[in-house]
Amino acid sequence: MQTLRSKGVRAFQVATLAAAAATLAGCTTVQTPTKGDPLEGLNRTIFTVNDKLDQYALKPVAKGYVFITPQPVRDSVTNFFSNIGDVYIAANNLLQLKITDGVEDIMRIVINTVFGVGGLFDVATLAKLPKHDNDLGLTLGHYGVPPGPYLVLPLFGPSTVRDAVGSIGNYYVNPLSYIDPPGLSWALYGLNVINTRANLLNAGEVLEGAALDKYSFVRNAYLQRRQYLLSDGKQSQALPNYGDEAALPKYEDVDGGAAAAPAGAAKAVSGPAAATAPQAASAAAAATGATGNAAAPEAASGTSESPPLDLNGGPETTQIPAGQLVPPSRFTFPSFKLR
Repeated sequence: MQTLRSKGVRAFQVATLAAAAATLAGCTTVQTPTKGDPLEGLNRTIFTVNDKLDQYALKPVAKGYVFITPQPVRDSVTNFFSNIGDVYIAANNLLQLKITDGVEDIMRIVINTVFGVGGLFDVATLAKLPKHDNDLGLTLGHYGVPPGPYLVLPLFGPSTVRDAVGSIGNYYVNPLSYIDPPGLSWALYGLNVINTRANLLNAGEVLEGAALDKYSFVRNAYLQRRQYLLSDGKQSQALPNYGDEAALPKYEDVDGGAAAAPAGAAKAVSGPAAATAPQAASAAAAATGATGNAAAPEAASGTSESPPLDLNGGPETTQIPAGQLVPPSRFTFPSFKLR
């Protein structure tokens, strides 16, 4: 009887494991996986688990940390871990033969450690030394290692196969890994995680309200950010070339519809020509809009004959006396008649 009972329990355990495996297998496939994310089903499952852990554990702890810790103290904690991070940033810059960036990172470490009280104050930034961002994953990409499929790591979040391998190297380069006793080392790692999450509270609220599909938003943002860092921020999209058809007209010869004197001195407008001058300028602009050259007639001052209006701005084109412009009776556009 005892043997039958043990066999029944074992069979139930096997059935439970099989059902769990089938459920996980069903979650690892999607009907139309996104290019670059063949493991989208599994990634979404892990993303959901990470999101729930953040919602019910990490985020409340971060809010409590913000509540009990003054802002200057949090800034000092951020500067401390940022100064430690400059160690492996400098190492990766030197591995990529970015000597200038690597030397600047080393100078940041020395200045912040000595004059910033162990890195609690960011004196290097005040000294105009830039803060860089680099890691082993970017170093591997710098030497041609492909990123591989997109991955969501448990507790660590978005990554790729290349970045996941690089994170192992970052662990061994980080000075926190060599602090003794190990409990203090893990406590500092935990404080870094909580402090980082506290700094991202506002960003998380914006993400919650803006993203329709949070998984896709985080994935695209992460991949674009990594590509931007890999290209040293020099990515640029070439603007389309539309040729000469999109050339804009030149309006330097027209000022508010008034005529510009070719001799450089404006003459007074009197008599009937004052009423027809704005219409002449409008007609010239409409007639020569394709070429962008609008020539307005010179205003008459007591003369019976007005200077001719050049419709095309050329010396050998048809010219119409400005006095022959006739205002329209019904339409808003100026009209004219030829002799």
